[in-house]
Amino acid sequence: MNYLENYYNAYDEEGRLLSRHGQVEYLTTMKYIRECLADVPDPAILEVGAGTGRYSVTLAKQGYRVTAVELVPHNLELLRFKLDGSEPLTAMQGNALDLSALPDGTYDLTMLLGPMYHLYTREDKLRALAEAVRVTKQGGYILAAYCMNEPTVIQYVFGLNHLHEVMDLNMLTPDWHCISEPKDLFAMVRTEDIASLDAEFPVERIKLVATDGATNYKREYIDAMDDDTFAKWMEYHFTVCERQDLIGASHHTLDIIRKL
Repeated sequence: MNYLENYYNAYDEEGRLLSRHGQVEYLTTMKYIRECLADVPDPAILEVGAGTGRYSVTLAKQGYRVTAVELVPHNLELLRFKLDGSEPLTAMQGNALDLSALPDGTYDLTMLLGPMYHLYTREDKLRALAEAVRVTKQGGYILAAYCMNEPTVIQYVFGLNHLHEVMDLNMLTPDWHCISEPKDLFAMVRTEDIASLDAEFPVERIKLVATDGATNYKREYIDAMDDDTFAKWMEYHFTVCERQDLIGASHHTLDIIRKL
């Protein structure tokens, strides 16, 4: 917990999502949120791990009824600072592993857009998903975001020359799966890991989406784009972001499942 609080107390997550390269992940996630809400009249939305409210506050200001749960007090303070009191948003401190304050079958859309990044055991990932499934209505959607393994190996281990360090610390399995602990902050998965988690629940996979695709490999180039070029990049990205042969190479993915 201290590692996580210290990280988010110092890190500008809001700035990341507002950057040109961060906008790709944000715009992609918002696109699929809207798809899930398209046919739902007056939906009830829950965001678990709401951070500083980039999604929750935006949706509430658009008139959606939102409950935002956030673990880190600093993030929750920043989220509340953005509200003027007119938004239909309830913000509370809470943990993705225990949503007992929230009733069963309440939400049309439940979002875990950050918690799965910081859960290091299969048991904890399953607990978080179980809670999300529990509070979601039958037929409702759960959106879970993940950090992917291969971009970390390519860019951090090899690209930033950390190979010998991570090998000395036994942070890689023989098949090159990253091993993370709380001090490492982020947990990495592969597409088969996500499918294995989903298989434990009464849900169906709707889509698995590459929310940033190739963007972070070309971060400086993306940030330097003019508006017209960036619009074309987004056009290309939306064309390929559901291609399953490319999913594992994306830094972030969005698993869209529906409760049966």
